[in-house]
Amino acid sequence: MLFVVYQALFFRWFQRQGLLSWDRLDDWGHAFVIPVISGYFVWRNRERILASRPAAFWPGLAPLLLGVVSYFYAVVAIRNHMVEGFAALLTLFGLALLILGPGVMRWVFLPIAYLVFGITLAEKIMIEITFQLQLLASEGAWVILGAIGMMAGFEVDLQGNTLMIYRGSETIPLNVAEACSGMRMVVAFYALSVWVALTWNREWWQRIALFLLAGPVAVFMNMIRVAALGIASLWDADLATGQAHTLIGTLLLVPSLGLYLGISWVLNRIVEPADDEAPGKGAPA
Repeated sequence: MLFVVYQALFFRWFQRQGLLSWDRLDDWGHAFVIPVISGYFVWRNRERILASRPAAFWPGLAPLLLGVVSYFYAVVAIRNHMVEGFAALLTLFGLALLILGPGVMRWVFLPIAYLVFGITLAEKIMIEITFQLQLLASEGAWVILGAIGMMAGFEVDLQGNTLMIYRGSETIPLNVAEACSGMRMVVAFYALSVWVALTWNREWWQRIALFLLAGPVAVFMNMIRVAALGIASLWDADLATGQAHTLIGTLLLVPSLGLYLGISWVLNRIVEPADDEAPGKGAPA
């Protein structure tokens, strides 16, 4: 009953989050997958959850009420969708703690916390981070294209966030816009890192290392993506815009994922676990 009340209370936020994710599918489409992965974490620990005895834990009222008050403050006073999302998540945590108790919360805390990756960041934060990522993508692609150009016979200059490719008398501008900042890849990789780390890596130092590497890997692969668009524009400038631009970016997600899974594999090989501690054999999440 309380969970029905919870859904009714935050229905406005869930509806808006769904619309925002759908309207910005390239940036926030992964938000639709986050609850599925969170449910997987719960299912993975189902035996431990069922073995734990649920019991009312009244201190759970504190985060529950704080979450509700924060939500209404965010709706009425500051009107910030991101803060509303954090408040909804805090309320869910308090509700689960109140009903299930610390014994069960031990196993459902991470699935609840993982839902934070499904909350759309505030526009001000997005603009600030996106601008910095644009500069990184431009500078990284400039270095990569410069190295390739020395062998392929073209030159590259960087003007702000615009790459100027010179081939003979021809000048090809490549603007690294917000869509090329790699923000979508960074957020998605951090969400992916938690799933990969908790699923395939047993040691906590491996999991932390994999999480910390998510950002650098995403930024590096975005530099590769921008450089690939620059190479493609040498044949046809239209390949760096429109649907072709989106297709090339999507195709490069495959080697990006492969690189990240390869890092996870290497981390697992650094320390060989005992047979009864191998990943997938009841390792705790």
